[in-house]
Parts: sequence; C-alpha cells; structure tokens
Amino acid sequence: MSMVWKKRREFALLSAVFLLVAGCTNDKADDATGELDPDNPITFSAFFADPNPAWNKMEDDVGQAITKRTGVKLNAEFAVGNPDEKIALIAASGDYPDLISPKGAAELLVDSNAMVDLEPLIEKHAPNIKKMIGDDMGRLRYSNDDPSIYFIPTINTVEHTPFDAEGTFNLQHAVVKELGYPEIRTVKDFENAIKKYMEKHPTINGQKTIGLSLLGDDWRFLISVSNPGFKTTGGSDDGEFYIDPQTYEATLHYRRPEEKEYFRWLNHMNDIGLLDPESFVQSYDQYKSKIASGRVLALIDAQWQYQDGEKALKKAGKQERTYGHYHVTLSEKYKDPAFQDNGFLGGWGIGITKSCKDPVRAIKFLDWMASEEGQILNYWGVEGKHYEYDEDGKRVIPKEVQERRNNDAANFDRESGIGSYHISLRYGDGVKDSTDNYITTKHPDQIVNDYSDIEKEVLAAYGAKTWKDLFPQADEFPVKPWGAAWDISIPNESKLKVQEQRAKDIVYKRIPEAILADPDNFDKVWDQFMKDLDKIGVEEMEAEYTKLVKQRVKLWSE
Repeated sequence: MSMVWKKRREFALLSAVFLLVAGCTNDKADDATGELDPDNPITFSAFFADPNPAWNKMEDDVGQAITKRTGVKLNAEFAVGNPDEKIALIAASGDYPDLISPKGAAELLVDSNAMVDLEPLIEKHAPNIKKMIGDDMGRLRYSNDDPSIYFIPTINTVEHTPFDAEGTFNLQHAVVKELGYPEIRTVKDFENAIKKYMEKHPTINGQKTIGLSLLGDDWRFLISVSNPGFKTTGGSDDGEFYIDPQTYEATLHYRRPEEKEYFRWLNHMNDIGLLDPESFVQSYDQYKSKIASGRVLALIDAQWQYQDGEKALKKAGKQERTYGHYHVTLSEKYKDPAFQDNGFLGGWGIGITKSCKDPVRAIKFLDWMASEEGQILNYWGVEGKHYEYDEDGKRVIPKEVQERRNNDAANFDRESGIGSYHISLRYGDGVKDSTDNYITTKHPDQIVNDYSDIEKEVLAAYGAKTWKDLFPQADEFPVKPWGAAWDISIPNESKLKVQEQRAKDIVYKRIPEAILADPDNFDKVWDQFMKDLDKIGVEEMEAEYTKLVKQRVKLWSE
C-alpha cells in the first residue's frame, strides 16, 4: 500500500465521525420484512457518484408514485466535486449507506468488504433483473479472481439502440443559419464557422462573443478537453487508453501522434483568439452561466454536461442560441465511432452494502424499478398527467406538457421527477413494452417532437431528421469484445492505480500548458509532456492495462 493511500485512509478514518450516512431505517418498525409494502414504509440511505441537479427528495410526481407503490423512500446524497474522495471516506469509515453507486471507485468498497454479493438475491427475488440480463450474467461478475456480482448496471442500459447524438462538437443554430449552413465535417470547418460569425458579431446582447469554450474544471476536464483527442482521430471511448482492436494492446491515448495534432489545433484556436481564455480557470457553474448568456458560439463537450445552461436558454426563448451536434474529426480520413456497439456492459452501477438491514426488500425495490411499470414511470412520468394513450393505444405526450419539456425543462424535471430515478437496470432506447409502445421517450417520433423549430430547420438544411443522421452508424464498426475499457476495475493494490493518478496529474498540467503556449513552443511543451509520462513508467502502465483488457475478454468469453 502506498504512503499516499495510507495517508488518505487515515484521513478518511478520522473524518468518518462527520459522515451523515444513515443506516437502513424503517418508519414503523426496525425489523426486516423483505416485502415491498406501502403500509410498512422504509427509508433507504443512498449515495450516488453522479450529481443529480433535479433531485427533489422524492417529493416530485414520480418519486411520490414510487413511494406509494413500493413503500420505499430514498435518503439520497449525490457527489459534489470528485466522487472518488467521498467513496474513499465511506469505504474507510465502515459505516456505509444501504445503497451505493460508486462508478469507478468500486474497488475501494469491494476491498473493504462493504458489498453484498447480489447473485443469490437476484436469483431468488429479482425476476425482472434476471430476465433482462439473460445470458449476460457473466458480464456482471467483478473479476476473474472474484466472480461475485456486486453491482447492478445503471450507467449502461439493456438492448440500447441510440436514435440521437448528443455531442461532442456543438455549434449554435444561429451560427450555421446565418452562414448558409456550411459543411461542418472537420475541425477546420468548425473553426471557420466560429471565426466568420464572430467577425460579424463581436458582441451578443452587449457582451463580448466567445468563440469556443472548454471546461477544464476537475474531472470534467476529461469530457471536454482530453477525450475529444481520441474522438477526433477515430478512437473509441475507452477512457484514458486506446485499445488496439486486433491485439487488445493498450496505449495511453495521448501518446498517439495523431492526437498531438488535435491539441495543436486547439493551440492554434487559442492563438487566433477563438478559444475562451478562461477555459482552464472557470468553474463548472461559471461555464454554465456563460452558456446561459447565449454568447458562447461553440462547445466541445457532452450535452449532459452543458444541458443546464442550454435549458436556461430555452426558458428565455433563445432557441437559436442552443446547439446542434456535428460529426467533426481532425480530417476526413477519420470517423468518430460515437455509435460503435460496446455490447452489454456490466460494470458501473448500484450495489447493496452490508450495512443494509433489509437487503431482500432493497433488491425487490431495485427489481420493481426494473419492471415495466417502474421503467415507464421513470421515463414517461405519471399517466394522465405527463402522458396519455391515443385512440390507437400509442403513448403520447400532451402538447402543453411537451411545451414545458422543451421550454422550461429545469423546472419541469424537478417537479415531475422524470429521468431522476435511473437507479436500477433499465432498457435503452428502441425497446418496446408489452403494449407495443417504446419504453423510453427517446424514439424517433418523440425525439423529433422534442426538437425546437429552429433545430428542425437546421437539420432539414443538412438533409437530416435527427442529429444521429450526421454521424457514422453502428454497422460501420465492429462490436467491441472488451466492452468499454473505462469500466474495467483496477485492483486496489495494483501499482497501475497510483501511476494512473500521476498520469492524470501530468495531463491536467501539460495539456493546458500546450494549448495556451506560443505556437512556436508547442512541440517543446509536448515533448516535455511525453518525457513526464516516461518518468512514471508509462510503458509499464500500458502493459498492465493490456493484461486487464485481455482478462476482461477472457472473462466475458467464458
């Protein structure tokens, strides 16, 4: 165990007394019933590594309906800042919430013997989950050495067929409309559109126009700054490593020569004044506030990360200042594999800890959330209030509800609770229920209904119906036999864990330095970046990660 981890663990133990992580509490009795019973309510404590800005303590419409049906309430806490630090505190304290969704820090909890093996509970008490997983149960197993199932997938959905794109290169509708809908295919096309519009509009609503803003705040740096390096150069999303699809050899993706040229382009964007100079010093809230002002023409980011700012634009009636999503790569020789099929991923999800006094009722709750009834409630809301059935038996959203979804999304989400309960296994887009209706609202007809008029106008100009139409399709890429490398757990005792953190520290320092450098010094800074990675044993890191990828392929093939 490294000294860094020892100090972190000692701090966590000292801090544990301050944790307000309650145990499993029953409003009427303290005994475990194992049954979902509205007349015998129960409150489960929970921690989620992802933020949930719409969370309303289950006082929203969907939350109340869940409690009315199951008798369960969640006393939930959501991560602020780096979730791994909070998970480390929880793991070291020995005082766990009933339910926990740790994302990439799961090994801290497993190594602390905090988690319940869910396989027996699924076999006996979770028919919906068992049915949905089917023959892919092996993909939920923790590792080759430990075949237990500790987490039910919540990040990745079952049988998902995405019908729309949500990033990564995003350009305001006002920009492309005024410029006559120019081709947006390469980073140079993206640059030219920003430049031409800025020349015409140096200010927007009395404020200085910002060409392209990036988000370098904490871990969000990976989404907006570093991950686009592989996305623009044909690399699939495997986190910090590029995986050779033939040999499964892992390479820290920044070491690919083609990615260097992507970051050189960002350096050029900064040099000519098109990059927001505050990209690496602004907070997440400042970033969203800028977007909400309407003066940021372009973003390189995922929609889920900037959507709060976009929702504010919609509420203000500034639909033309919201963003379209374009297939942009370094040059036309590359294709963004955004829709490449990972297959069913086990990986990140929710688990039941050994602190829970009623794990049977907890798994039954998660199973009910995975039921057809639970999923429709989560995706569509309450029948008669948020949706209805037409004369053909088709589930539809009334016009007035649709208008609120489009134009007052932040308040609507908080009041309705729709989409706030992705806390169990669920189907993805394209799956139909027993009534021959789509389980999610993300089906082709509803996606188009969700678009604003300007969005439909822009898409039509590009000969598309949805943003996905502008991207390479799934059948243009092979299915990845390792799934996604970013959700492979690294053993806590592995040297790779420390090396990976040191590599991230180097990345967070050197990439902004390279982007903001004088162009004549870019190569010098990049060379130092590579030397810094060499010093921490980057080739050793790559060899170890290659081993983990190959173990994943073997585990899943068995």
